[in-house]
Amino acid sequence: MNLSLKQLATFRAVMRHGSISEAARAVKRTQPAITAMIQTLESELNFVLFKRHKGKLIPTPEAEFLLEESIAILNRVEQAQTVLSGISNQSTGHLRIACHPAASSFFIPDLLSQFLYDKPGINVTLKAQPSNTIEDLVASHQYDIGFTESPHRRNSTQQDEFELECFCAVSVDSELADASCITPHHLDNKPMAILFSEHPTAKQTISAFQRNGVKLNRRFELQTFMTGLQLVKAQLCYMVCDMVTAYSYLSLSGKNSGVIFKRFEPCVKNTVSVLTASNKPTSLVAQNFCDVLKKQIEEMKNMVIEQSIK
Repeated sequence: MNLSLKQLATFRAVMRHGSISEAARAVKRTQPAITAMIQTLESELNFVLFKRHKGKLIPTPEAEFLLEESIAILNRVEQAQTVLSGISNQSTGHLRIACHPAASSFFIPDLLSQFLYDKPGINVTLKAQPSNTIEDLVASHQYDIGFTESPHRRNSTQQDEFELECFCAVSVDSELADASCITPHHLDNKPMAILFSEHPTAKQTISAFQRNGVKLNRRFELQTFMTGLQLVKAQLCYMVCDMVTAYSYLSLSGKNSGVIFKRFEPCVKNTVSVLTASNKPTSLVAQNFCDVLKKQIEEMKNMVIEQSIK
């Protein structure tokens, strides 16, 4: 037995409309073509589907049973076609993203709000995690995309790195607000907020002060830079801050943020990476979001640098 979906669809049309002529009009085919399709189907099944009585088609009990099965099969196929079409045009699917805390409060959610605007069928799991955990989540296929401070490279992940400049966060009312560039000499013995000592930006900041022979007055030790911006705004300290946090703060606060970001020399760098699994294909929707994310990183760099030189 070799049944086709076209045969089942033609049979369903005949059953629904009660005649060959009406079914032919409904499916936009000729009556002989419909008659031939039904005859071929009966030949495959080896039983009669219709009998004629006074010029009318009378379905046999076997036809009634086949109709129920045909409707179930065709509905399932149509549902699958809808889902596959959604996958093809990236309007259906599930996107799982793990990102470091600095990007989880605004940067990634803001990007998702733009990306998902015309994609109501895509569900998202977004999880903020430490960088080393994110690497494991992506490598083990628990998450599709990782956005993190760059880990050591490993064979199980594809890693696209972006080297981002850090900026000195200064209150708009600070004596340094008009400086074109901030150096350790400007901050000699001034109160500073800095991340925990093991963080790469903290190590670079400490080294910059040591190399310039000036005192680092570590007034606040923090877990994230976003926490420190309110302290900077209140003129309690200065802070060499990562670009993602600076961008998020400026985007949320607008022109009246109370904090400005100045270039810092020597340059302190914060390298971030977009991670995907290297030993498993990435879904179309995840590939698309990765492309949008990488483009947004470049736009972020331009925006923060432009603000810093005003």
